[in-house]
Amino acid sequence: MAIVKWDPWQEIEDMFNRYTRAVGWPRTGRSEMIEAADWSPRVDIAETPQAYTIRAEIPSVDKDDVKISIDGGMVTLSGERRQEKEDKDKTWHRVERFYGSFSRSFALPDTIDAAAAKATFKDGLLTLDIPKTAPSKPKGIEVKVA
Repeated sequence: MAIVKWDPWQEIEDMFNRYTRAVGWPRTGRSEMIEAADWSPRVDIAETPQAYTIRAEIPSVDKDDVKISIDGGMVTLSGERRQEKEDKDKTWHRVERFYGSFSRSFALPDTIDAAAAKATFKDGLLTLDIPKTAPSKPKGIEVKVA
């Protein structure tokens, strides 16, 4: 059995790699290779008194490859970033961008008007505006005592 010198920094790096793998983040090792994983766009969600606004960064994705669905207060953004066609004359030294399908879902309150939602897509930024509906007031019911 060979005696191996303990490297505390390697142990910390291994622990961090296990953590980032568990949460789905890209990670780098000593060789600086990033392992392929599912990717998802970064999203900002804002609320005003009139509407909810969702902004998603999806650069290099064609707007025809993006799908938005709203069902029962659940908003789902999905799509695909396609990889460039392989060019025999190119030698790739590093590929860090993620390719493939993505899907993000967000629950919003029942006070949204899904039919009036509007989406715009410009310069790799998807903006989805979902107006709010007026909250329904509970109806009082009078019960007669017999």
